[in-house]
Amino acid sequence: MTDTSPWLVVGLGNPGAKYENTRHNVGEMVVSYLAAAAAETFKSSRKARCNVVETRSDGQRMILAIPHSYMNESGGPVASLVQYYSGTAQRLIVVHDEIDLPFASLRLKFGGGDNGHNGLKSIRSSLSTGDWYRVRVGVGRGRGDTKDHVLAGFSGAERKELPDLLAQAATSVERLISVGLAQTQSEFNS
Repeated sequence: MTDTSPWLVVGLGNPGAKYENTRHNVGEMVVSYLAAAAAETFKSSRKARCNVVETRSDGQRMILAIPHSYMNESGGPVASLVQYYSGTAQRLIVVHDEIDLPFASLRLKFGGGDNGHNGLKSIRSSLSTGDWYRVRVGVGRGRGDTKDHVLAGFSGAERKELPDLLAQAATSVERLISVGLAQTQSEFNS
């Protein structure tokens, strides 16, 4: 039986101007890129507890979402999104920053642990499973406190590469939906 529930694509980040252009918000930036490419504008959904855009990718229904919460509390809004759209964790794609990958690299996977990422830990707890797709966007580890690194803005060199990184990550989401994980991994896992 084919799953006809929508693809739910969630970009993790923190709300507010203070965090807007930080490494921790790269997931949100990727999902915003997808919305802009579809010429769509986010609308607030109280029931889903996210800003959402409904669009299509490769003919399949896709809900783009940015939680109203801070990163560490993403689980509640993601669970609300899944419930509101009658979705399934197996059609959930979470786009997030990854300090264990060099800047501008990508890795896609299904399932796995949270690797110390509090946003992923919150989602796993709220969904009672870790079986969903992840698009891990490399932001590097930095030199010092991890929290300071991810909550800081991009360096000048990173800002020059950022548009290409966002485009590549957005394309990887679309390819995941159209051709599946194995082929997308072979194309994008750097």
